[in-house]
Amino acid sequence: MPNRILISGPVSWNSIVYLDHLPEPRPHMQFALEDFETVGGTSAGKALHLAGLGRRVSCLTAAGEDAASIRLLAVLESAGIELRCVTVPGASERHLNLMTRAGERVSLYLSTPAFVEPDVAQFRALAEGAEALVMDPSETSRALLPEAVASGIPIWTDLHDYDGRSDFHEPFVQAASHLFMNADGMPDPLPFMRDRVNAGATVVVCTLGAEGAMALDAEGLHRVDASPAEIRDTNGAGDAFFAGFLHATLSGSDTDGALASAASQAVVALESKHLHPCVENTLG
Repeated sequence: MPNRILISGPVSWNSIVYLDHLPEPRPHMQFALEDFETVGGTSAGKALHLAGLGRRVSCLTAAGEDAASIRLLAVLESAGIELRCVTVPGASERHLNLMTRAGERVSLYLSTPAFVEPDVAQFRALAEGAEALVMDPSETSRALLPEAVASGIPIWTDLHDYDGRSDFHEPFVQAASHLFMNADGMPDPLPFMRDRVNAGATVVVCTLGAEGAMALDAEGLHRVDASPAEIRDTNGAGDAFFAGFLHATLSGSDTDGALASAASQAVVALESKHLHPCVENTLG
């Protein structure tokens, strides 16, 4: 049996509403083009794609006990993901995503779980023998970072639209050997990427949307074009990219090979109504 990848971070239940344009800041009415419910959350996206690539995945996350939470966890378990849940009172994380066909998105947080102090001993047991720790930014992951660092296992993290100044993200920046981000928060991410590689990071990857992605490691700068796709939904494309890069790296690929694999895996999310095609088997 292959070694596990342990993911710590958020999963959510999402309502997706497609509009012909995002709402303007004034009272008005719009008609939805489409709406549906589905699994969301950055850790769910990574876990689904890694499991789809044949990786054994454990996911440590917070979840409520309401009907949406039960449905959310059932979908993830049906994909073969080993869930280790911190039970929180009330609802799990829920989002309302307003989308356009061009990929524009406004994400409204409808509920966020209350913080529950994580079980450090449980995390230590789950991490034992793992090939990689994916520490997605969350209060739970932040509390567990010292234990993750002490394990000596490579730490992968996804900063998303990090602006270079967020105090919340700083511990993740310092702890991770493999850093991912997009270019939305920084006009020029290269100086930050160089700083992290000079500080000892193995690789820093920045996705650039339709322009592909770039990665910086000790050998220099690497680039990849976005793979052609018949775009159905853009939610989770970055998480699929992350999963493709991680899977390829653990399989022995160099940075260029991992970027190519990541770009191909992003297409799997882009061409699916849900975060991953396997969810369609459960939700339709």
